[in-house]
Amino acid sequence: MTTLLVRSSGPLTTVQDRGRVGLAHLGVARAGALDAPAAALANRLVGNGPDAAVLETTLGGLAVVASDGCWVALTGAPAPLEVDGARRGHGRPEWVPSGALLRVGTPRTGVRSYLAVAGGIDVAPVLGSRSTDTLAGVGPPRVEDGVELPVGTPFRPPSPVDTPRPPAPGPLRVWPGPRADWFAPDVLDRLGRTAYTVLAESNRIGLRLDGPPLARVREGELASEGMVLGAVQVPPDGRPVVFLADHPPTGGYPVVAVVDPRDLWQCAQLRPGESVRLTVPAGSPGSPGSPGSPGAPAATG
Repeated sequence: MTTLLVRSSGPLTTVQDRGRVGLAHLGVARAGALDAPAAALANRLVGNGPDAAVLETTLGGLAVVASDGCWVALTGAPAPLEVDGARRGHGRPEWVPSGALLRVGTPRTGVRSYLAVAGGIDVAPVLGSRSTDTLAGVGPPRVEDGVELPVGTPFRPPSPVDTPRPPAPGPLRVWPGPRADWFAPDVLDRLGRTAYTVLAESNRIGLRLDGPPLARVREGELASEGMVLGAVQVPPDGRPVVFLADHPPTGGYPVVAVVDPRDLWQCAQLRPGESVRLTVPAGSPGSPGSPGSPGAPAATG
């Protein structure tokens, strides 16, 4: 069996696949790759199926030694890739000879890079997934220095031409949340007009944002409710938190909006100090000028 001996795990490296979908009613978060399109691309490049597990590494620093020759691909944040000191490419299949040392450097932009190996990381699944949940501790432990990761049997040859262009980053599209009425009527408009700054406390659990606080018009406690991936929760300080893959199953603060699933990948790549906007798509409920929003034309009978 091919293995990867981890010489260095960097700031944070975890095993991730598509996560534990469909178990939220049991209190089990999804986990899974934060930048799902990047992880899926890495798997396609080395010929893996969509459910294969990859390594998600945060700000690089990963170094592994392959026991046998294998194909790998690095996607996501554009980190330098080296094999025995020789530079290799990003976003394409690369051959790693037996015993070679593979290093992932610090990315120029973005946060999380994805290393797929042909055959996938073959750790034992927990509740149907090989994903590490960093909050609940479900799934394989965080990758540490010195561990040996098993690699599965390659499924098919690498596919160097199957490389779609990455989507362009932009504002995070949001939809009205279930507790938007706990805030002023123009709260979603205010979200769209505000540039928030990503805080250093952000992680796989949540993207924490700094900016003008969102004032509540309704006080009091809210019973814990189930949270969906991308829920924009507003704690007492009024600064929104976007719940990500390892978020808790319940929360006691109102959810003002929900990030469109198509934009969640961007939350994986936003660095502390970077600016981000949340916008409500034109014509959707709560968007500026939509029926019922402040300034919208009055409905006529």
